[in-house]
Amino acid sequence: MAIIGVRIDGRLIHGQVANLWTTKLEISRIMVVDNQVAESAVEKSGLKLATPAGVKLSVLPVEKAATNILAGKYDSQRLLIIAKRPQVLYELVEKGVPIDTINVGNMSQTDQTKHISQSINVLPEDVETFQKLRDKGVKLTAQMVPSDDIKDLWTLLEK
Repeated sequence: MAIIGVRIDGRLIHGQVANLWTTKLEISRIMVVDNQVAESAVEKSGLKLATPAGVKLSVLPVEKAATNILAGKYDSQRLLIIAKRPQVLYELVEKGVPIDTINVGNMSQTDQTKHISQSINVLPEDVETFQKLRDKGVKLTAQMVPSDDIKDLWTLLEK
């Protein structure tokens, strides 16, 4: 299977993803899965600019991402999937995409979120979705950059 990493990061592609994660995981393609971003030419062009040289980029809505992955379109590549929120990744799992671990990197703070770590802020519906993913056997970790220790997301949520 081509899926090397799956990350939640509200910023999608930025310095940490572009430089640290793609290098550490030897990624050949970054796939941003987001229905709204996939429709925005401006956001897509910004993501292309942030993608490292030599790394391919796909910006796809959930349905197309699942179809392409399940059809084996990326089997010869090393794929990093990035989404802003867990709900998108749950939709992929529901469609049969084999995701075994999700790294939660950055979820921005708003007036409605609960602060659970330096970079992770969750809404009640995020917690519900994390529970559904956990119930499906998906391992949930928290790790901002590859050099950080890997934390179990549940220990942060239970504080």
